[in-house]
Amino acid sequence: MAVVFERPKSLVDVSTHYCPGCTHGIIHRILCEVIDEMGIEGDTIGVCPVGCSVMAYDYFGCDMIEAPHGRAPAVATGVKRANPDKFVFTYQGDGDLAAIGTAETVHSATRGENIVIIFVNNGTYGMTGGQMAPTTLPGQVTQTTPYGRDPKIQGYPVRVCEMLSTLDGTALAQRVSVDSVPHIREAKKAIRKAFENQKEKKGFSIVEVLSTCPTNWGLSPTEAIERLRNEVMPYYPLGVYKDKEGENND
Repeated sequence: MAVVFERPKSLVDVSTHYCPGCTHGIIHRILCEVIDEMGIEGDTIGVCPVGCSVMAYDYFGCDMIEAPHGRAPAVATGVKRANPDKFVFTYQGDGDLAAIGTAETVHSATRGENIVIIFVNNGTYGMTGGQMAPTTLPGQVTQTTPYGRDPKIQGYPVRVCEMLSTLDGTALAQRVSVDSVPHIREAKKAIRKAFENQKEKKGFSIVEVLSTCPTNWGLSPTEAIERLRNEVMPYYPLGVYKDKEGENND
């Protein structure tokens, strides 16, 4: 009998700490599928910082490094420069990447560091209790915006892909989602392209994945997916914001 689906070999067969309905598991799986398909598990080094991904080293079979909050791109820069023949990626949330780690993210991109950033955007600080994040939508209720985010007080959300697409060092800036099977397939293609870019030494690649946080959104997993489609995706349109197709910076 033909095998039509199996767990990726680079995804460790253990229970995770993620909340029920969390889409981190989907993102882990497609990332590991890409690593398996490219045959690069032994040549891949991941960097995970503080956040919901803080224990991602338990789930990925490749070498993993723990970074301080927000500093994953800086750590990944050092790892890649010291090991230019390895595939180096970071796995970061929006509170980490777009708040305390803004400088590391922007300057890694503008330098064109040849790394891959997997940016999981669920619009909240998930691990620490659901505070407002840089990507929290206007009007969204959080632990620190109990009456909803007011742009006049807390400012507007940061659109990371749009911002990084303006930098010369960015090779790929693409926003995807994991709310449906077609979108999951597109997300996997984007991650594969980011790793291929690194292989071809094109520079900095970021894949922003729109995700859910049922616990801190106060919704069931099904309701959270519906909110992702109806509220989050219209504010953060999916698509390729920059793609240095065909260029080689070697």
